[in-house]
Amino acid sequence: MEDILLKIFVCFIAGAGAGIGTGFAGMSAAAVIGPMLITFLGIPAYEAVGIGLISDVLASFISAYTYKKSGNLDVKNSLPLMVSVLIVTMIGSFVASLLPEQAMSGTMQIAMIIIGLRFLLKPVTTTKEQLESIAPKKRLIKAIVGGIFVGFICGFVGAGGGMMLLLVLTTFLGYPMHLAVGTSVFIMAFTALTGGISHFVIGGVPDIFCLLWCVVFTLFWARIAAKIANKSNAKILNRVVGIVMITISIVILTVNFF
Repeated sequence: MEDILLKIFVCFIAGAGAGIGTGFAGMSAAAVIGPMLITFLGIPAYEAVGIGLISDVLASFISAYTYKKSGNLDVKNSLPLMVSVLIVTMIGSFVASLLPEQAMSGTMQIAMIIIGLRFLLKPVTTTKEQLESIAPKKRLIKAIVGGIFVGFICGFVGAGGGMMLLLVLTTFLGYPMHLAVGTSVFIMAFTALTGGISHFVIGGVPDIFCLLWCVVFTLFWARIAAKIANKSNAKILNRVVGIVMITISIVILTVNFF
């Protein structure tokens, strides 16, 4: 009985962190759920990441739907970016097989803290009108280049795709903050689905009990976070995204190295 309660509690904490990160900042749920399940429940790393990826699918889809209802999702212009990410992720995964996983994970968490500080200290103030003023051809080229960058990082490190997408969408492509988060979770839903299926095909069926609870809790918190985010003004959302990124990164670094 105690083991069951422990599993539910860990899944609740992991799902809450992952859901809030997804709904507010477009982050990957696997980046939070994986380390939590590995450290506190002893679930094998490959299986834990697979659970995180599947939890990310529904959470990202529901977040994307919530952002779409508020007019904060750019499906048409995000497709070249998404295709680039999916293709190059496989290349990054191959290169990553030669490097220490924990070291790369730690590097990504530090990068998340730096990017979180960026949103806190220099909020994104771009408007949709400014975004639409960019020539379609230039926007397409930037989307493909940005997708190659994000895909390689995602495959290379195994996490951080949502964070890098948000950075590329706001800094490189000029998206307003709300539109960037909505588009980021839309793309992450497909990358997580691809990664999750691959994990289960290769590694087999995971711990179904943990999978179901992680999916439920992540979905619940992502929905709440996305609703709150869409009602917040851009400046507040910038601050929340920065705080969420920094907090989750510090927690993951603590879990991994202490």
